[in-house]
Amino acid sequence: MKTHRLGSQGPELSVIGYGSWEAGGTAWGANESDEAVIAAMRAALDAGINWIDTAEVYGDGVSESLVGRAIAGRRDEVIVASKVAPEPEGTGFRPEQIRAACDSSLARLGVEAIDLYQMHWPDELGTPIEESWAAMAELQQAGKVRWIGVSNFDRDLLERCEAVRHVDSLQPEFSMLHRDPADLIEWCGRQGTGVVSYGPLAYGLLTGDITAETTYAEGDWRGQPVEPGDSDEVNLFDPAALPTALSLVDRLRAIAERAGASLPQLALAWNVHQPGVTSAIAGSRNPAHVRSNAGAGDLSLDAHTLAELRSLLDEAAVIG
Repeated sequence: MKTHRLGSQGPELSVIGYGSWEAGGTAWGANESDEAVIAAMRAALDAGINWIDTAEVYGDGVSESLVGRAIAGRRDEVIVASKVAPEPEGTGFRPEQIRAACDSSLARLGVEAIDLYQMHWPDELGTPIEESWAAMAELQQAGKVRWIGVSNFDRDLLERCEAVRHVDSLQPEFSMLHRDPADLIEWCGRQGTGVVSYGPLAYGLLTGDITAETTYAEGDWRGQPVEPGDSDEVNLFDPAALPTALSLVDRLRAIAERAGASLPQLALAWNVHQPGVTSAIAGSRNPAHVRSNAGAGDLSLDAHTLAELRSLLDEAAVIG
């Protein structure tokens, strides 16, 4: 498994990370048993993935607890990343709330320090980002976390944080079907801020397993209608947008075959070949899928293939 350094000051991360959003919750339909989820996480470590991303809001803490169980006895093999979220979904971004959230995550994970601690998304309740970020820096100085980052932040917020303390990482949504953050990601690379992308498989669309006839289990967010005004972004699972996305996926299959890779491996490898990207986070509760995803970490795409993919994606322009 290839590795990249996280920004200018961070650890060496495997270019594929394990994402545990699916662990401990029903946002993706009926949950697997705890033992099955833990087996998938351990399969990731066995396949050469050296870091796991989780968060306090994933399953209301259940995900962190499962990560803690999965890494028990293997702490020296894995870099653990977690996140604190703003209210009302999370503990909150006031300094005392961030400190409390970190302590709770440490307890659930069963570790003495969180390797990468991140602010999950911007606070809409008005807590000044400078105060929140200073609290994050204090956690690092106290040894409770080793590196600090943010998720879903724009350049303005990144620059405000940077004025207080260096931002070690940004975690944006980024995939072949969602390329809007590309300029920001490249800018982060120039600033010495690592980028760990989430949603690199477009929530299953880039696996090639989803069709226009696919139905989703009860509780799976992909099968829920999006009300007008819920988001400014295109919902790729909306019946109006899905055919365009699926058409692109079909055209990608031939390129994956020529590259000697599966479709998800191609999508993951493309992601980590983009300027500024440190690692792509791929989650699954299926050990076989985890091992296959890890295979993307050894896939090199030549200049011709990357140019062909860029041309195809520019032509499709599904979402940005």
